[in-house]
Amino acid sequence: MSETPQALIDEFLATPGPILDVRSPGEFEQGHIPGAVSFPLFDNDERAAVGTCYKKKSREKAVELGFDIVGPKLGDFIRKAQVISPERTVRVHCWRGGMRSGAIAWALNLSGFRTLTLQGGYKAYRQWVRKTLAIPKQIVLLGGMTGTAKTDILHALTEQGEQVLDLEGHANHRGSSFGALCLPPQPSTEHFENILATCWQQFNANQPIWIEAESKRVGACRVPEELFDQMEAAFAVEITRPVPERVALLVDIYGQADSDDLIAATERIRKRLGGQRTQAAIAAIQSGDLTTAVSITLDYYDRTYRYGLKKRTEAASPGEYKQVPEIDVTGLSPARAADHLRQALKTFTLKAPVSLGTF
Repeated sequence: MSETPQALIDEFLATPGPILDVRSPGEFEQGHIPGAVSFPLFDNDERAAVGTCYKKKSREKAVELGFDIVGPKLGDFIRKAQVISPERTVRVHCWRGGMRSGAIAWALNLSGFRTLTLQGGYKAYRQWVRKTLAIPKQIVLLGGMTGTAKTDILHALTEQGEQVLDLEGHANHRGSSFGALCLPPQPSTEHFENILATCWQQFNANQPIWIEAESKRVGACRVPEELFDQMEAAFAVEITRPVPERVALLVDIYGQADSDDLIAATERIRKRLGGQRTQAAIAAIQSGDLTTAVSITLDYYDRTYRYGLKKRTEAASPGEYKQVPEIDVTGLSPARAADHLRQALKTFTLKAPVSLGTF
């Protein structure tokens, strides 16, 4: 096992070949290197049994148990690896870069594979994630009230060659009580961070990165502190649209959702929306009048938005921007709005910080 080449994290990530994550399925689900393949040496129960044996008996007994479990699987491991990498070149890692990755690499090396293991394992990768997200880069925050089509505009900016970090897209959540509707399950915060770090590394530091203004949470996913601190200090613009356009856009999005899910999401903001408004919104959903339901809840989100923006404006330190430039995108498609933003951005100086989080 000791003959298998090892690499530090930067070299490991830059080396070609599939990444085999030999940790248990549960560990992989919690978070993994984006693009890695789950290739567990032990399943969840087997890993637990080996760990218990280590604690209650000894390391030697745990190693013996591990070999008893793994031995009959070695042939399958080799055959699966051949399917994953017909070229027989793979990168392998476990949690700390120890026995699990070493065992798989040893077996694959014997069968003619070229393997590279990660020194320090996934633990080293997680340290790389934190350091990568702390690298300062130029951010432009895109703010605007709910329903102004910020997400669609970010997608259009991407198509027009701009650098975009889509927090809501990577989190599978639109950031409100209704944000999870019609979307896949959210990743863990840990894996969310992994995805963001991969994107962050690839961005050109000399070009602006567009990010939607968010709170510290996007659904259940927490925005990494290293990134959020940069967002708070970033230049920001606010797009505006008239209420009828915003209502129509939200009806189009949430009209695909199940009415029971819409009602449950409305109930979650009952305390903030108020009992009477909540009941009116639910009645509208039940009668199929989504325009009325959206209008009622949108009033709450608009009030929350204005209050949050007012508090942050009042808290701004001397020298910080106290007003966020507004850009009207009334009637504009996402593509035209994106082009309008790009042109407007040329008239602003991006280096001056603004102390804003979500607005």
